[in-house]
Amino acid sequence: MSTIEHNPTRPSPLAGAESGAWLKAQKRAGGAWLRIAIAVPLVAGVFTVAQAYVLAVLIDRALAGNVPRAEQAGLAALLVAIVAARALLAYVGERAGARASEDAKHAIRGALQASLVRRSPEWFRDKSSGVIAAQLVDSVEALDGYFARFMPAMIAAAILPLAFAIGLMPIDLVIGVLFFVTAPLIPAFMALVGWGAEAASRRHLTAFTRLSGLFADRLRGIVVLKLFGRAEDEVARVRAASDDVAARTLGVLRIAFLSSAVLEFFAAIGVAGVALYVGLTYLGYIDLRGAPLSLQAGLFCLLMAPDVYMPLRTLAAHYHDRAAAKAAVADIASVIGLPGTDADIAPARSGQALPQGPLAVTLAGVGVDAPGRGTVLREVTLDIPPGTSVALLGPSGIGKSTLVEAIARLRAAEGGIAIGGVPLPEIGEEELRSRVVLIPQRPRLFHGSIADNIRLARRGADEAAVEAAARAALVMEFADRGEGLATPVGERGRGISGGEAHRVALARLFLTDPGLVLLDEPTAHLDADTEARIVDAILAFSEGRTLIVATHSQAVARRMDRIYRIAGGRLLPVPHRPAAAREKLREQGERT
Repeated sequence: MSTIEHNPTRPSPLAGAESGAWLKAQKRAGGAWLRIAIAVPLVAGVFTVAQAYVLAVLIDRALAGNVPRAEQAGLAALLVAIVAARALLAYVGERAGARASEDAKHAIRGALQASLVRRSPEWFRDKSSGVIAAQLVDSVEALDGYFARFMPAMIAAAILPLAFAIGLMPIDLVIGVLFFVTAPLIPAFMALVGWGAEAASRRHLTAFTRLSGLFADRLRGIVVLKLFGRAEDEVARVRAASDDVAARTLGVLRIAFLSSAVLEFFAAIGVAGVALYVGLTYLGYIDLRGAPLSLQAGLFCLLMAPDVYMPLRTLAAHYHDRAAAKAAVADIASVIGLPGTDADIAPARSGQALPQGPLAVTLAGVGVDAPGRGTVLREVTLDIPPGTSVALLGPSGIGKSTLVEAIARLRAAEGGIAIGGVPLPEIGEEELRSRVVLIPQRPRLFHGSIADNIRLARRGADEAAVEAAARAALVMEFADRGEGLATPVGERGRGISGGEAHRVALARLFLTDPGLVLLDEPTAHLDADTEARIVDAILAFSEGRTLIVATHSQAVARRMDRIYRIAGGRLLPVPHRPAAAREKLREQGERT
């Protein structure tokens, strides 16, 4: 179970205008569907004007012109066709917006996942897996409304009300000016409310992300919590986090209702003002026109009044989608980082190839810092010829694993590290991972069979190769007690012991063909007899390869060509007669 939890009080590196700019830049991911979703409301606006005009003509002919109903059939059919076209456009716009949103979310998730794959294990050490999963699922899902509804509504609200107002000015200048003046006031007041909505949405999403990460981590460690009697305490903690999310959800809803009320208030004032002006004009109490206001013109203006404010009302209904999306972007930036920003990592490396055969390792003034521990290693200088086996000896926590990870380019280090004569930063990523193999102290096993876990080292390996690797790593000794290599293994190696997990990891090693082998405590959790046999297998595999073993076992260290002890952050050579030299002396003594 991870002990790292998301800190909701941590400031986000990307907020406000920057997060909005990043969101706008992602609209290209919506592709043609987003362009259709944006164009549909604009086209529907033309049909809105046509519908109001045809309806005004129909009523004017029926009331003022006394035109028979039979002669109105053509206009009535046209009105029905316009209404049907508007309904069809609304359906097309909704479907296009949903498709654009799915495409955009898919592209963003793909970019975030690619970014995570390229991260080093060091980056993940202070991250909660539950929080990262919540970012990829929940936070990206919070962008749905922004692409599907807010962006089309924003474009329509920016164009249609002003276009309607200008179009009504030739019919009645006063009504056109009234719309032209009142329409921009609504977005201004909405923006004031929107600042509060964005802050509330950010707090809500942060609380929801915290709850998701907390629940995922506690669910993964439920067995440990139960064994140590902490299950009830953690249930109470999850319940408190759930109540906090519920309270923040209601806070967001209150602000959303407030923004809608503000819009409805000003829209009602605008429509009422038009109705009052038209009515008083017909009664003769107001005369601001050079010519009388006809019934058709007055009806057309009254029918258009609600539609002038409709794009703004639609924008208000989806304005909280923008606030939620900006809050989600800020939250993603604070945890994972965003593709295309400074928070993102550099592209995958491509560089020099390594020479064939065993690889030499050169360290020149290498220093490594560990988070929370300060400087672990300093001024480490080492020259390992190709084909040499080396033991890094010392107790746990002294820096053996740190040095091995630095050589594998899994931990940042100062100074110079070269493999095969090539500086470590200049080696291509794919080349490094294929020629340098590291078996960590805690190898990761996944849910599946033992054979599936071994085959991760070489996906195309046949059953015979997998079985040979398993026998070399003594895996069959415990696998045969179950279903052989088909024996199931739980996530993180659940169901087998730590020593057995190490042997499965060593079997993976035997399926590869590296020039440099890095092993971190390969015989941990093994008895003396099994340890000796495992070391025999490792040394047999390492013939013609360079081998570096981090261990606290004196017996393992004595089997290597060289021994170095880590003490006080430095690497000290240990006087040692290699096994080959000892064997040669023994043979000479027997002949004598």
